[in-house]
Amino acid sequence: MRLSVIVPAYNEGATIKQNLLEIKKALKPYLDSFEILAVDDGSSDNTKEQILEAASTDPEIVYAGYEKNRGKGGAIKHGVSEARGDVIGFIDADLDISPDHLVRYLEHMEQTGCDVVIGSKMHKESKLDYPPLRKFVSLGYYIGLKILFGMNIKDTQTGVKLYKASLIKKVAPMLKVKGYAFDIEVLALCAHEGARIDPMPVEIVFKRNASFGRISLGDIFKMLFDTIGIWWNLKIRRSYFK
Repeated sequence: MRLSVIVPAYNEGATIKQNLLEIKKALKPYLDSFEILAVDDGSSDNTKEQILEAASTDPEIVYAGYEKNRGKGGAIKHGVSEARGDVIGFIDADLDISPDHLVRYLEHMEQTGCDVVIGSKMHKESKLDYPPLRKFVSLGYYIGLKILFGMNIKDTQTGVKLYKASLIKKVAPMLKVKGYAFDIEVLALCAHEGARIDPMPVEIVFKRNASFGRISLGDIFKMLFDTIGIWWNLKIRRSYFK
């Protein structure tokens, strides 16, 4: 089984090369076939150069960027279109979450036959070094999603997930959201397709200084607005399927 790992990156030039090599180091002992698709999301720093430098010495690392910023959702959607694996995973470029999770989640998928595996901060076995404010906001967002979508998924936003390629490639062309609400859009559409979505424990060591890292108050409001839009398009207009 071939694994494709998509790493969306925006202005991550200071750490992206080392982090890509760390992902490769985590996967290499366990997988015979994999690729790491580093998607430079129109960065204004040297992210592209650092990815190309890593790719020049490691054939498993592939540059998959573009010039104009599209947001995290746009970066992952582009990565899905380029991916060649039987399973397609996403992991955040800052590696607050260790790439070791990818191997454990892939083993779970192979053993259970589930369609999606997601890291969940609310799993009882998760270990978090995580700002309290983010925990509070995550809980509030979960309650809102439960009301809007009725999905029994406590955490949609943790930055490590695996999807069967046949499922995510079917869903990806329907996607409309480019920002942080992208994750809930993908999962809502997968649930609509009847997919089995399994939450797994996650270990997080928060590396950025601010409580929300690069996420601003404006980003939070946009995420809420986009989430309501997803509900409207999925449940009321049913525009995803026209």
